[in-house]
Amino acid sequence: MQKRVLALAWHSLKAQARSAPLFPLLQHGIYQRGISLVLLLLMLGAAGLALPVAPAWAITAPELRGQRSLQDLEPNMHGRDLKQQEFLKAEMRGFDLGEADLRGAVFNSSDLRDSDLSGANLEDVVAFATRFDGADLRGTVLRHAMLMQSRFTNAEIEGADFSDAVLDLSQQRALCARAAGVNASTGAATAESLGCR
Repeated sequence: MQKRVLALAWHSLKAQARSAPLFPLLQHGIYQRGISLVLLLLMLGAAGLALPVAPAWAITAPELRGQRSLQDLEPNMHGRDLKQQEFLKAEMRGFDLGEADLRGAVFNSSDLRDSDLSGANLEDVVAFATRFDGADLRGTVLRHAMLMQSRFTNAEIEGADFSDAVLDLSQQRALCARAAGVNASTGAATAESLGCR
C-alpha cells in the first residue's frame, strides 16, 4: 500500500511539473524585458564602435608628441614661427633661434646652452628644468614665462623682459646681479621686470 501511495504522489508531482511553464518569468514579461535590455546594450556598444576615433596625438604621451617636434629641428631656426611647439628633452645647444616667435612653446628639460635667442619672443613659454647657460637672451621677451628649475649661468640678458615670469629665487637673484638695459619692443627695464631691489 505504501508503494502505491508513493507512486501516486510521484505521478502527481510529475504531472504538475509538466503543466507549469519552464520559465515562469516569461508569463510576466520580465524575461522578455531582460532580453530587450541586453539587445539594447549590444546595439549601443556596436554604435560606439562606429564613432570616429580621436586623433592619435590626443592620447599620445607628451614625450612622444615632443619627439615629432624634434624631427624638424635645425641648428638655424632664426626668425621662424615656432609658436606652441613642444621641445621636450631637446638637445638644442648652440642653436640660432634669434628673433623666432616661440610664444607658448614648451622646452621642458631641454638644453639651450650657448644658443642665440636674441630678440626672440618667448612670452608664455614653459621651460621647466631647461639650461640657458651662456645663452644670448638680449632683447628677448620672456613675459609670463614659467622658468622653474631652469638655469641661466652666464646668460646675456641685457634688455630682456622678464615681466611676470616665474623663476627660482636663486636664479632671480643671480640675474638681478647683471640686469641692465631696456627691452626695445616692450619698453620694460630688465632689472625692473625681474623685480630687482
